[in-house]
Amino acid sequence: MMGAVLLSEFATEIVVPVCAVIGIAFSLVQWLLVSRVKLNPERHASGNSNKNGYSDYLIEEEEGLNDPSVVTKCAEIQSAISEGATSFLFTEYQYVGIFMVAFAILIFLFLGSVEGFSSKSQPCTYDKEKTCKPALATAIFSTISFLLGAITSVLSGFLGMKIATYANARTTLEARKGVGKAFIVAFRSGAVMGFLLAANGLLVLFVAINLFKLYYGDDWEGLFEAITGYGLGGSSMALFGRVGGGIYTKAADVGADLVGKVERNIPEDDPRNPAVIADNVGDNVGDIAGMGSDLFGSYAESSCAALVVASISSFGINHEFTAMLYPLLISSVGILVCLITTLFATDFFEIKAVKEIEPALKKQLIISTVLMTVGIAIVTWVGVPSSFTIYNFGDQKVVKNWQLFLCVGVGLWAGLIIGFVTEYYTSNAYSPVQDVADSCRTGAATNVIFGLALGYKSVIIPIFAIAISIFVSFSFAAMYGIAVAALGMLSTIATGLAIDAYGPISDNAGGIAEMAGMSHHIRERTDALDAAGNTTAAIGKGFAIGSAALVSLALFGAFVSLAAISTVDVLTPKVFIGLIVGAMLPYWFSAMTMKSVGSAALKMVEEVRRQFNTIPGLMEGRAKPDYATCVKISTDASIKEMIPPGALVMLTPLIVGTFFGVETLAGVLAGALVSGVQIAISASNTGGAWDNAKKYIEAGASEHARTLGPKGSDPHKAAVIGDTVGDPLKDTSGPSLNILIKLMAVESLVFAPFFATHGGLLFKIF
Repeated sequence: MMGAVLLSEFATEIVVPVCAVIGIAFSLVQWLLVSRVKLNPERHASGNSNKNGYSDYLIEEEEGLNDPSVVTKCAEIQSAISEGATSFLFTEYQYVGIFMVAFAILIFLFLGSVEGFSSKSQPCTYDKEKTCKPALATAIFSTISFLLGAITSVLSGFLGMKIATYANARTTLEARKGVGKAFIVAFRSGAVMGFLLAANGLLVLFVAINLFKLYYGDDWEGLFEAITGYGLGGSSMALFGRVGGGIYTKAADVGADLVGKVERNIPEDDPRNPAVIADNVGDNVGDIAGMGSDLFGSYAESSCAALVVASISSFGINHEFTAMLYPLLISSVGILVCLITTLFATDFFEIKAVKEIEPALKKQLIISTVLMTVGIAIVTWVGVPSSFTIYNFGDQKVVKNWQLFLCVGVGLWAGLIIGFVTEYYTSNAYSPVQDVADSCRTGAATNVIFGLALGYKSVIIPIFAIAISIFVSFSFAAMYGIAVAALGMLSTIATGLAIDAYGPISDNAGGIAEMAGMSHHIRERTDALDAAGNTTAAIGKGFAIGSAALVSLALFGAFVSLAAISTVDVLTPKVFIGLIVGAMLPYWFSAMTMKSVGSAALKMVEEVRRQFNTIPGLMEGRAKPDYATCVKISTDASIKEMIPPGALVMLTPLIVGTFFGVETLAGVLAGALVSGVQIAISASNTGGAWDNAKKYIEAGASEHARTLGPKGSDPHKAAVIGDTVGDPLKDTSGPSLNILIKLMAVESLVFAPFFATHGGLLFKIF
């Protein structure tokens, strides 16, 4: 009945780790290339002799600005940013570490209690004839994989931050030679992070599966149930990274903008502004470390969801190892595809003008998607039998390999569509953002109205894209189809992350140029890099939200399968109350995160005002501001404020599952998914549009923009207010919501055996 697989088990065991190692090696090569830009002053900064020797130095020579003090200043600022980011992450990880241990114990107790901690083998859930390993084993191994996922997630974020703070000043220095050189440094550093993360996530998961197999032997059902802890660990760390980092970065940003730009009329990133270092540190801990952990979490969870469903399908029942590891094979090919794609940006084509930056980044997305389509076709052809069955709520559904290819492909292309729609709504090259900028003529109120409307409108097409991919993949391959569609969207994660990390790096580079007092030519170049980075960051968030929607639906399906519910009936009161409460949770969560940013920004504003009023000679530039106090305010606020939203997300599934049972919990998950996606997309795009409307007015690149500008005009002030309102939307609430959706689903999946046996206490009493 089932066809054989072309790729043998032995070959699979080699292909996956080899691809992961290639990814790690590639990121190290990129890092070496970035490190060739020296941060100590010397006459010829670059070791490679240029075709015509001196072309590199033209700008500096003309203005006689080639002084070593600028380089030294850049190095000083960079080390200040790096220290701030490192110390914040260490503080955050201390708190998160305590949580990690506590939650690991919880997992062990809850899952161990399913069979009353007995170490006897049990009949399998899906095949009562066979015996499976005891629930106690699942408890122990789930706890181990949870810790593995958590540590990998934390490492991903930390390494990303280290690379970004290493590259920011180097990007600034390269900008003296031209925009193309600066672009390559920023993009390469982004690639280091992207490839490290994709390869690490793959390698750790692969090793874990092989080690667990030593104990589980033929009990694949138990094995892959235990592996789900990996996704839970990855996402729970991402939640704290995203929320903590988001509060940190926005408290500093809002505080710096309100006092600096609006009250004191000094430019952004001016060294006189006490909050400026905290603001630049925030870009790294929020956008880089948070984003890294977040996408790693998505990636781990979609792999886990696919593996859980496959383990109770024909792949698992017939022990077809290659087909079982199909999700990992997709990721392996993804690394190779992204590697080729990256070369297009850094080596095959050279960027010479500012207007080529955004197209180059967009080409990255298109090239990786097209190549990946071919990659998926090959993997599906060699790694999956021509016909197989997939578990579909109680019965087995026959699926052909070409149908599986379409499932992955539809996810991949839906990701591209979401990316482009996001770009259309947030880039200042298109009419939506220009309309928002235009509305600034009549003040901040109209700017806010137009911005909100833009965000709500930008939800329409992405939701249709997600809906179509859900319909196609579910009709072809049930829940497995949705899980692999999510994986398809995330298969080009290395390129996606490279583009995403590029944004904060070039943002920092601009800040360093301003603080080091470099000429306006250089600031113009870094601004151009940064404006493109803003749009790509929005695209990255679009990907993260789109994949989160698919991932959580796949996890939801796996949860429903494991909790042995055959249908979720919306008309039963149990489910409906869950649905309506679940839909409320994203609002509650957003309220917490927004308010945290607001209150932290308030403290920051007071501190910045205090320094401007009490330090003599600060405005004239004779005295240095006290940067450390502002960094401390941000750190303390974000550590304190990340706990309540985190607790809300982590405790909801436990409380609902234990007291109300699996049906209500299924309702809560569905409700949170449906409302969370909408808020997340609209919040991210509204914030991104306001930010770029402000940049559009500042850059004054078109006739229209010049009628609104220059900096300091009334329309510009209105734009700054919009930007400040949008900051917590696009960098704290919006991106954290996709973690809320995924995390609740993956947590319910891990605890499903417990809820199925002991859950629903309230309904049992009455």
